[in-house]
Amino acid sequence: MKFTRRAVLAGTAALAVAPVCAPAWAQSNPVTLVVPFPPGGSTDALARMLQTPLQARHSRVVIIENKSGAAGSLGAAQVAKAAPDGSSWLVTFDSHAVIPAILDKPPVDVERDLVPVSLVGTAPYVIAANADLPYKTFADVVAASKAKPGSVKYASVGIGTLGHLAMTLLGSKAGVDLQHVPYRGGGPALNDVIGGHVDLIAGSAALITPQLAGGKLRPIMQLGRARLPALKDTQTAIEAGFPDFETLAWWGVFAPKGTPADVVGRMSKDVREILSEPAASAKLRETQMMNLVLSDPAEFNAFFTKQLAFWGKVVRDNNIRA
Repeated sequence: MKFTRRAVLAGTAALAVAPVCAPAWAQSNPVTLVVPFPPGGSTDALARMLQTPLQARHSRVVIIENKSGAAGSLGAAQVAKAAPDGSSWLVTFDSHAVIPAILDKPPVDVERDLVPVSLVGTAPYVIAANADLPYKTFADVVAASKAKPGSVKYASVGIGTLGHLAMTLLGSKAGVDLQHVPYRGGGPALNDVIGGHVDLIAGSAALITPQLAGGKLRPIMQLGRARLPALKDTQTAIEAGFPDFETLAWWGVFAPKGTPADVVGRMSKDVREILSEPAASAKLRETQMMNLVLSDPAEFNAFFTKQLAFWGKVVRDNNIRA
């Protein structure tokens, strides 16, 4: 076969263009799932549940990268700045919706720089007390705080987290001053409540529920619309006299702005199918007390927009800063 100079040049040009035209999932470079928190948390566990099935589906290496700091905004910013080619995804938690309000100069615009892919699921927050204290219901907490203002202390996993914001809003609605004690994670917060250094903790059901079996914590109110089966004797905030009050932990996946709609749709479909598998869904329900949603991008976008507006107002109204 005879090669002309024109044919060789044409072939070279075609090779140069081929990688650009190839579908994003067909590329050979690794896929990175960025978790904007340290290893060991619920978001990290979720990313690792997705890792192996995604590798099998797309014959690409999938890497988990924990990029923590600044209320989760550093990891979010890393994904926002990544190439929108399906190689970088953010697997994050409910605090993502608070970033615009809580930080003076966030390194990422979570509304403009990232695209919702799928809302994986939700779980109610729970308020629990040291079991040696007399608090059986949230009404008991309110009464104690009114009798001695500033005496009731509660722990959360950090300033601006939904546990902190929910307690701030509840205190405002009840007309009491509850003292916030922020911690760098659920473990230290739980230890100090169990040890009697702090009265209460506001955390996700996944954080609180496993600690109840030892009898050192007592659940006094849950913040979902309906009672969890594991907490069937614990009233909701709505039942306790706070109309329409709901605080949900949630987990979701985002992509860089500009990621093609078909690539976003494919990832959303993958997440839904992988986590719908019986073993995966059972694990999420049992370990995270999660109500699986597994939404499409449009549904997640609507949910996220409401979360941004609601919690942003709570932050601004109460002048809360990270």
